[in-house]
Amino acid sequence: MLVLSVRASEADKVALLDAGAQDYVTKPFGIGELLARLRGLLRDRAGTAPQGAALHVADLTIDASTRTVLKGGTDIHLTRKEFDLLWLLASNAGRLVTQGMALEHVWGPAHLQDSQYLRVFIRQLRAKIGDDAGNPQYIFTEAGVGYRFASGA
Repeated sequence: MLVLSVRASEADKVALLDAGAQDYVTKPFGIGELLARLRGLLRDRAGTAPQGAALHVADLTIDASTRTVLKGGTDIHLTRKEFDLLWLLASNAGRLVTQGMALEHVWGPAHLQDSQYLRVFIRQLRAKIGDDAGNPQYIFTEAGVGYRFASGA
């Protein structure tokens, strides 16, 4: 998350960075600087997995290089968007992924208000990986804010 603010005090910046912001830009700023900071955040974002990257949580294996998901050794077929959403969540295991972050990453900036897409895809993912919304093992809902993927292996 990038914070744009008129508040320039060190205490304000530290508080927001400690609260989870990844970068902080004080107004006024140049559009070139803003774009450069956004490009840097996008480079650092999950979903741009290095070749050979695989994540393992319990009996679930998510392999970015082959775009495959295995549960207990059984292949689970996911659509491109389902995989992108699962990879985003899993590669940020233990950290909150806001609805806006997920919508922008998977569907693009034109869909930031389309939270219904996200709810439908989360429901589909849970069904495919056998995750019960009432007693989740992998995908935890932060009501009204976003989702958090299990952090334990």
